[in-house]
Amino acid sequence: MGERPIAAEARDLVKEFDGKRAVDGVSLTVPEGSITGILGPNGAGKTTCLRMMLGIIDPSSGSRTLLGHDRPIEVAHQVGYLPEERGLYPAMPSVEALAFMGALRGLPLKESRRRAMALLKAGGYEDWAKRPIRTLSKGMAQTVQLLGTIIHEPRLIVLDEPFAGLDALNQQKLEQLIRDQAATGVTVIFSTHVIAHAERLCERIVIIAEAKSVFEGEVDEARGRLRPIVHLRTRAEDGPWRAALPPSASKVGGEWRFELPASGPEPLLKALIDGGAGIETLSIERPGLHDAFIAIAGEATAREMGHGVAQEEAA
Repeated sequence: MGERPIAAEARDLVKEFDGKRAVDGVSLTVPEGSITGILGPNGAGKTTCLRMMLGIIDPSSGSRTLLGHDRPIEVAHQVGYLPEERGLYPAMPSVEALAFMGALRGLPLKESRRRAMALLKAGGYEDWAKRPIRTLSKGMAQTVQLLGTIIHEPRLIVLDEPFAGLDALNQQKLEQLIRDQAATGVTVIFSTHVIAHAERLCERIVIIAEAKSVFEGEVDEARGRLRPIVHLRTRAEDGPWRAALPPSASKVGGEWRFELPASGPEPLLKALIDGGAGIETLSIERPGLHDAFIAIAGEATAREMGHGVAQEEAA
């Protein structure tokens, strides 16, 4: 990835509430211009970690810097933050709600209204402009608040569970918005319990499980913790070729599945051919981020994440 300036950094962050550790030693590094996902189930400590990074709450111990400042609140005007708890004035027209959010971040009101209308037009939401927030669906109102997060053109965007409540089309639009912002050099940090979003968007991830950071690094590095999976169909039911399969190989619906041996595919192919397997199909599947998460965070946490995915897909 090369050396890049650091937009945000945390070292051994701890936060206690009533004697219980909501965050227990989280460390992370976010390079400028990157998209970094903070992954973990609900209750893992993601929101508390983000709030400490932003200076909304102070850590019980540990340190953090934001855009080069160890007092994050000093650079709040350069940050766009979408909290997990959303809130807009229900009687305000969408364009005025956006303009108001821009004014709160230091924009002159006239300029804020201009940018508000430009954002609505760019997203194809121009017909929302005069509609009061209370007449919008939950997803539409959330989209307005998301646009308000970037109206002042921040250097750093922090989104806490930004995809929750959005339908598939608006999730896709939000993903594109995140990519577009990063393409201009803006740093993006977002938390999520739905791994698919992080897999599509992130170059770096932090996995938080049971209040601790258990992985920090590039997505490919996380996937690299697991060996690729071989899917094999043969014409022969048995024969010398079976010795090429590892003891853990299992057969599901006529297909053998097993981890690719460390020696690679060439010796495996030779043993199968020489042993008379009669290969019908052979494919090698690279493990996905969800599989890597299971391996890194553990089965119990992964089960909770899977429940979150099911809930999100059903929403």
